[in-house]
Amino acid sequence: MREKNMSEKDTLFMRRAIELSLESVKKGGGPFGAVITKNGKIISESCNQVTVLNDPTAHAEISAIREAARKLNAPDLKGCEIYASCEPCPMCLGAIYWARIDRVFFANTREDADNIGFDDSFIYEEIPRSLRERSIEFRQLLREEALEAFREWEATEDKVEY
Repeated sequence: MREKNMSEKDTLFMRRAIELSLESVKKGGGPFGAVITKNGKIISESCNQVTVLNDPTAHAEISAIREAARKLNAPDLKGCEIYASCEPCPMCLGAIYWARIDRVFFANTREDADNIGFDDSFIYEEIPRSLRERSIEFRQLLREEALEAFREWEATEDKVEY
């Protein structure tokens, strides 16, 4: 039975994301998969590769976003949708917003992920805290020197804004 407001293509794409999550587990990765579509066609897909690549940013959504941006030769994915086997974590959610993806579909919830040891709640709790209250030390250094790159960016006439 199809869930409310899900088309056959939505169901097909979500099933592919779930299939990728199962393939990831078999390869020694985390149980996450993602598919990015545009105009009803798959543009990219990936599974979690954090432990396979020893890369903490190699989440399924991030890898799929990188591949889609390369294929579309664009820094944004307007007009695209992402199907994730699990509700995106804060890092992936940020990337989805930066990529300007139109819609997000997900299967498992972040509570489901928490139940098997993938707890992102501490990150959600850290975000609104002041820098002094965070569990990781944040220190600002050499702001005036770093502002030079910002001034040059601002003065560049032919920059590609994103």
